[in-house]
Amino acid sequence: MKILGIDPGLRVTGFGVIHKEGNRLSYVASGTIRIPDGDLPSRLKVIFEGVGQVVDTYCPDCAAVEIVFSNVNPQSTLLLGQARGAAICGLITSSLPVAEYTALQVKKAVVGQGKAQKSQVQAMVQRLLKLDGLPGTDAADALGVAIRVTAQADAAYRRRLGRFLQGRMKANAD
Repeated sequence: MKILGIDPGLRVTGFGVIHKEGNRLSYVASGTIRIPDGDLPSRLKVIFEGVGQVVDTYCPDCAAVEIVFSNVNPQSTLLLGQARGAAICGLITSSLPVAEYTALQVKKAVVGQGKAQKSQVQAMVQRLLKLDGLPGTDAADALGVAIRVTAQADAAYRRRLGRFLQGRMKANAD
């Protein structure tokens, strides 16, 4: 399964692609979509088209986007939400299933605690994906979002396995 993670932003949108086979995660690609200054509609178009190009290039099976946190500045939060919407539209236009996770959920899955620093996320992403160097902060966040998808999938698998084993134990007891 190939997973695309997106860390949306109006200046820089990070992306990260990983491959999951069994319990093994491997790095495919990561980078950023740089959004030039300009009016909001043209910036959103760059995000939309950039995400579409990433999808076309790496052909992921699913995607996930970080959920916008509430900022001290409501105007910034609204603008970031629009960048996130452009990224999601770029994903769903390609018919990808899209999951959404908060930064807290991503940090908890990657580092083990929701209040982790960006540098800790970078270091754990490097370790989990066996990268030669630290990824940039936006790419690391996007790779973390993709890693969070695998944690969700693993948890769902463990729940299904637990129900299956309980059913078998009950059947064997009868």
